[in-house]
Amino acid sequence: SVIVTSSLPPDPEPKCSFLFHGSHRMGATVFVQPLDLVKNRMQLSGQGTKAREYKTSFHALFSILKNEGVSGIYTGLSAGLLRQATYTTTRLGIYTILFEKMTGADGRPPNFFLKALIGMTAGATGAFVGTPAEVALIRMTADGRLPPDQRRGYTNVFNALARITREEGLTTLWRGCVPTMARAVVVNAAQLASYSQSKQALLDSGYFGDDILCHFCASMISGLVTTAASMPVDIVKTRIQNMKTIDGKPEYKNGLEVLLRVVRSEGFFSLWKGFTPYYARLGPHTVLTFIFLEQMNRLYKTYVLDG
Repeated sequence: SVIVTSSLPPDPEPKCSFLFHGSHRMGATVFVQPLDLVKNRMQLSGQGTKAREYKTSFHALFSILKNEGVSGIYTGLSAGLLRQATYTTTRLGIYTILFEKMTGADGRPPNFFLKALIGMTAGATGAFVGTPAEVALIRMTADGRLPPDQRRGYTNVFNALARITREEGLTTLWRGCVPTMARAVVVNAAQLASYSQSKQALLDSGYFGDDILCHFCASMISGLVTTAASMPVDIVKTRIQNMKTIDGKPEYKNGLEVLLRVVRSEGFFSLWKGFTPYYARLGPHTVLTFIFLEQMNRLYKTYVLDG
């Protein structure tokens, strides 16, 4: 519909944004790594029991700082950087190729639904390529909560990848790739749909103009919706990628078993364990993405199309 399409963010200039996007995401990782660590610890805490290891995200953060020091909250940073390098560049590369293929001969960009489909396809492909780094990240961030004799003790992401391949086989690097790809699809779809609907609703209310305040508020709502929608898939991914094989048997057979066991043993709302750090990480990213794209579009329209 015209309403949905009109509130979509513009299309980034692929040639310029490719390098910029990858490097700014890697830069952001340095700041959000502690949030990732807290989220992963909370998702892994209290497995199979209603007892909570951490009362809140702040309790988790302070207890990690107390027990492992400042360097402890940056455990797995190398894996976080590799994840961005592999996932972001692949996703943007695929998006650019598909976007150009779907652009009409007259230069007309794809419609809303095609754009959403391109975004989800690119997200899923990027997630598949990024899964080995994701597995390393989950395991490295989880290590500190285990007793010293049970820790995996990976020194960096490359050590982790080499040891996983050697000790558990090459295919283990892609363990949990289905929920990883599913999460990417959910995040892409939820961000696009909720942003365009939120922006339209704010404009229709009469209290907002099509300005940066409107974009900010729509982005915050979009981040909230996206977090709520993707967290149950994310906890499945985290648990599967961290699981150990005991006597040749994996802890979980599949993602559905993870969901059922979490709901049965830990309670329905445990599917949203780590909501605060996840939203604190995804919220600003959603805001910056959409505000940046809206401003780029405005400048492009002002200086290129109207100039």
